[in-house]
Amino acid sequence: MVRRRQRERSVWEVVLPDADKLWPEALRRIDQVIDDEALVEVVATALEQRYPKSRRRGRPGTPAEIVLRMLILKHLYRWSYAELEHEVRANLVYRAFARIGCAAVPDAKTILKIAKSLGPAVITQLHQRIVTIAHGTGVTTGRRLRVDTTVVETNIHHPTDSSLLADGIRVVTRVAKRLEALVGRGRQALRDRTRSVTRRVRRTPVMHTRQLQVAARPSDRRAGFTMSPRRCPRRRARRVFAAP
Repeated sequence: MVRRRQRERSVWEVVLPDADKLWPEALRRIDQVIDDEALVEVVATALEQRYPKSRRRGRPGTPAEIVLRMLILKHLYRWSYAELEHEVRANLVYRAFARIGCAAVPDAKTILKIAKSLGPAVITQLHQRIVTIAHGTGVTTGRRLRVDTTVVETNIHHPTDSSLLADGIRVVTRVAKRLEALVGRGRQALRDRTRSVTRRVRRTPVMHTRQLQVAARPSDRRAGFTMSPRRCPRRRARRVFAAP
């Protein structure tokens, strides 16, 4: 079941009434800007679409406000999901900012699954709403656009020449399919070659290894003949490769 906000009152409001003085100034300003019902509603609507009956049935899930604020903390301090869980659990200020209080902090896997389920469309709506709020409060004029081009480490495959060529063919094919869907099919239909290219790429290392393993006798090598690696002894192959 999707919840908008945490309804329980925090114990810190009673035990530490002046705990808000511990807040950094930047975090305090962010808290004032994102204290908006429309932002919470965007996240809650996306969470309601995860499953057919998640709006009213099921156990109470992580409130949309907590999800929004924890993702902001993660992006603000460039934490991983594990670091986000650890820092929020151990810090009073982060608990208060995320509206968690004395409740249990969502674990890293839960926040990761929720973040993946939001998708780029929801993030775009959140950005548009934040820009509207910033423009209305005078934080920005909205006449310039700042793009974050920070390099983020990610897992990629080893960039060999054949794999880069296959990636290029795959991207070109994807763009061509989109164009074909927009403008219609021409005289000649688009043929998808990604599967055959993938098979060729997988065969390339095998063929290269076989070429390195093939060895020939000195006389046969001068004549242009080669011998199968199964029939060529290892010592003879070493002598052939070591020969000038």
